[in-house]
Amino acid sequence: MAVDLGTANTIVYAKSKGIVLNEPSVVAILNKNGVAKPYAFGHEAKIMLGRTPVDIEAIRPLKDGVIADFKSAEEMIKHFIHTVHNRRTFVGPMVIICVPSSSTPVERKAIQEAAESAGARDVFLIEEPMAAAIGANMPVTEPIGSMVVDVGGGTTEVGILSLGGIVNARSVRVGGDSMDEAIINYIRRQHNLLIGEATAELIKKEIGSAAYPSDNKGKTMRIRGRDFVNGLPKKVTLNEYHIAESLSDPISQIIEAIRVTLEATAPELASDIADRGIVLTGGGALLANLDKVIREATELPVIIAEDPLFCVAKGCGAVLENMSKFKHVLFKL
Repeated sequence: MAVDLGTANTIVYAKSKGIVLNEPSVVAILNKNGVAKPYAFGHEAKIMLGRTPVDIEAIRPLKDGVIADFKSAEEMIKHFIHTVHNRRTFVGPMVIICVPSSSTPVERKAIQEAAESAGARDVFLIEEPMAAAIGANMPVTEPIGSMVVDVGGGTTEVGILSLGGIVNARSVRVGGDSMDEAIINYIRRQHNLLIGEATAELIKKEIGSAAYPSDNKGKTMRIRGRDFVNGLPKKVTLNEYHIAESLSDPISQIIEAIRVTLEATAPELASDIADRGIVLTGGGALLANLDKVIREATELPVIIAEDPLFCVAKGCGAVLENMSKFKHVLFKL
């Protein structure tokens, strides 16, 4: 099986079956009599975020694309593998897991060891820009320059690929989570209102935009939170302009990463990218007008991949289905 172990979501691709699991990367831990044990995973655990009693803690074991809580990550991977894998067989599955291009050998080793401890027979790693490009059906094995920007939950991966390898890559720890955080901070500053991650994510999906609306207002949304001054519940109306303003910093960091990567690119590859453009993948590619803002900043064509949220998982799956063709993109520590 192939696993897109993301900061926000874990997506599993099973050989010959396609995508069989798509769950939030969240674990709920029950602390009873000094012993911590898993209580819930995925969707069931996510709805508990910010709503748990004293003895239950809902956590996200991955941060910025890498493991922040090893034990919880191991339990989560084990749960997802057992959910997908046929338990009647005693042999563990062979697993391909994607890792951020900027992750250190220690961080990569942690991901590999977590999967092995979770019951995988053999674990191979693949870098996210490569998996995203393969999943977006880009000609990565040909002598043509291709550029992919994968905007995930914890990181944004910018990669230029040619002849089956990554020529140049840059990873910035900015993604969907950073955008949620920017929205939370903006609403706290501007409206003295405290909101949680789930509300921020909903705002981003409903009225989030990378560009300012033409009427300086755009769509509106009424939200609830806790008043920062008196501590009482309070309602506030937000509009698209407010959210575009709050997201300006994370968006500018993504654009800067794209510019830096392009500046370090060989002229021949740069000319290919000028013709073929930039392909956006990842859940963050669904943010309204992100493609427009990148197009204006780089003056290059920008295309959103089909099914951007699943590109990395589909790319890992394509490698799994055709190991002989893509074996050179895999590695292990």
